[in-house]
Amino acid sequence: QVQLVESRGGLVQAGGSLKLSCTASGRTFSTNAMGWFRLAPGKERDFVAGIWNGGRTYYADSVKGRFTIPRDNAKNTLYLQMNSLKPEDTAVYYCAASGSSYAGPAREAYTYWGQGTQVTVSS
Repeated sequence: QVQLVESRGGLVQAGGSLKLSCTASGRTFSTNAMGWFRLAPGKERDFVAGIWNGGRTYYADSVKGRFTIPRDNAKNTLYLQMNSLKPEDTAVYYCAASGSSYAGPAREAYTYWGQGTQVTVSS
């Protein structure tokens, strides 16, 4: 059984940083696309960042230059490093994994999902 387990989020002041992790079990995803999405109140679950096989990364415009998405294949773990956080980054963050080496920003491209973790940025 495949599981994606995110680390606990938290409460951060605006301008601060937070690093989320997502550890996969049940199979390896070293050659698969993985990504982060977020769900804010009143909005849909939006794409945040993705990493494809080979290490190519892709970011939503709203987080470009502030977030990065490194991965450690030896640990089967994906990260989301969030810097210069803003109140509008407040959301539940979800880790996702695709069955393919490339997935793109669409939710439908991802097969496996974590349970979500709350990140709150105070002003």
